[in-house]
Amino acid sequence: MVFSSVTFLFVFLPLFLLVYYALPFDSRSAWILAASWIFYAWWRLDFLVLLVFAAVCAWYIGTRVARHRETRPRRSRAWLTAGVCIALGVLAYFKYFNFGVETLSALLYTLRGRRLTAWSVILPIGISFYTFQLISYLVDVYRGDAPVARRFVDVAAYVSLFPQLVAGPIVRYREIAGQLQRREHSFEKFNAGALRFMVGLARKVLIADAVAPLADAVYATPGTGLTGAWLGVAAYTIQIYFDFAAYSDMAVGMGLMLGFRFPENFDAPYHSTSVTEFWRRWHMTLSRWLRDYLYIPLGGNRRGGGRTIVNLMTVMALGGLWHGAAWSFLLWGLWHGVWLVAERLLGLRGDRGRGARAPAAPLRRAATLLIVMVGWVLFRADSLGAAVGMYAAMIGLDGVAIGELLAWRIDTGALVALAAGWLIVIVEPTLVKRLAGIDLPHVVVRASIYVVFVLSLVRVLAASYSPFLYFQF
Repeated sequence: MVFSSVTFLFVFLPLFLLVYYALPFDSRSAWILAASWIFYAWWRLDFLVLLVFAAVCAWYIGTRVARHRETRPRRSRAWLTAGVCIALGVLAYFKYFNFGVETLSALLYTLRGRRLTAWSVILPIGISFYTFQLISYLVDVYRGDAPVARRFVDVAAYVSLFPQLVAGPIVRYREIAGQLQRREHSFEKFNAGALRFMVGLARKVLIADAVAPLADAVYATPGTGLTGAWLGVAAYTIQIYFDFAAYSDMAVGMGLMLGFRFPENFDAPYHSTSVTEFWRRWHMTLSRWLRDYLYIPLGGNRRGGGRTIVNLMTVMALGGLWHGAAWSFLLWGLWHGVWLVAERLLGLRGDRGRGARAPAAPLRRAATLLIVMVGWVLFRADSLGAAVGMYAAMIGLDGVAIGELLAWRIDTGALVALAAGWLIVIVEPTLVKRLAGIDLPHVVVRASIYVVFVLSLVRVLAASYSPFLYFQF
C-alpha cells in the first residue's frame, strides 16, 4: 500500500483517523502500532514478522543497555554491540545476499569457468530505514541521549510508525519520545498537516509520476542521441527529487495530523553551491545519521587530513551501498565522496548564508547541479554497462539528435510536467520564503492547494500504479 493509492487515500487513512480521534489519548499509541502493522502487512504478511522482531529487539535490548549503563558499562556496551550486530546482520542478509552471490559467482566464472548458484532473497520494503532507526535508538540510549522506552508499545510504535516507516524521514527516538507520551492535537495543527499532505501528493502524482515514463523511456531505449540522453537525465533528476520529497511531505503532514513533529528531510537541494551543501539539503535525516553514527565514531575530522579523507570516502561508499546493493550505487557514493574531499581540500564546501550572496553563486549552483545530475546516471542505470552507454550518449557519441526509437515514445504531457518541475525547482526557495510569511489558511493559498489536490486525486483514480522510488531502499 502506498500513499498515492486509492486504498490508502479513500479507505485506510480515513478509517485510521476516525478511530484515532475516537480513542482516548492513552490508547492512541496502541492504535498507531496496530494500524502500522496492518499497513506493512498489506504488502507481505510474512515480512511483518521481521518488523515485529525489530521492535522486540529494540525494546528488550534497549532496556538491558539502559539498565547496565551506569553500573556495569561493559555489559551495557556488550548489549549494544549485540543489538547493532543483529540489526546489521538482518539488513546485510536481506539487502546484500543476492549481490554477494552474484559478485562471487562472476568471480568464480572468471577464474574457473563455473558459476555459484543459491536461493534468491526478497528485499523487505523499508528495512534500511527502520534498521537505522533501531540502531539510533540503541546508541542514543547507551549514550544517555535518549530515554529508554518503558513500554513496549512506545518503542514498537516508534519503529513501526507508518507515515515514515518505509521511506523516511529517519526519525530518532529522542526526537519523538516526549511526543509519544504527550503531544498537542489541535485543528490548526491538523489543518497544517492536511495541507502539507495535499502538497506532497500533488508533487508525487502530478510531477514525479508524470515525468517517470520519459525517464524510463530514455534509459530503456538504445541510440538516444545527445539531446535524448540529457532529456532523460533531466527527467530523472526531477522525478527522484519530487518523488522522494513528496513522500517526506506526506509523512511530515500525517505526523502533524497525529500531533507529531517529524524532522524535515529536504531544503531546496538543487540550489546548493557545493556538493557538501547538497548533502546538508538532500535527505537531511540520512546525512545527519551518517554523520552522528558513522563519520564521527570513525574519527570525523579530528585525526588529521589523511584520516578525514578516508572517513569521508568510507561514509559515502557505505551510504551508496545503503541505497542499493549494486556496484553502480557504490560508485555513486564514491562519486560524491570524491567531490566532498575535493571541496574540503580546496575550501569550497559552500555556506548557505554567504553563498547565496556571493557573485559566483549562480555558477557554483550550476556546477553542483551538473555534478549531481551526472551522478544520478549511476543511481538510475540498471547496470554499469547501461550507465557507460548513457554517459557515451551524453557526450555525443550517439549523435546529437534524438534517436528515432525514442522520439515516438516522448509524450507531450511528460514534457509539460518536466518543464513545470524545473520551474518549481528554480523558484522553490523564493516560494517557500514568501509562503512562510503567509498564514496557511489564507484563502488564495488554500484554494490553490485544494485545486492541485483534486487534480491529484483525479490522476490517482485514473492511474493503475504509482510506486515510490525509495521503497526499494
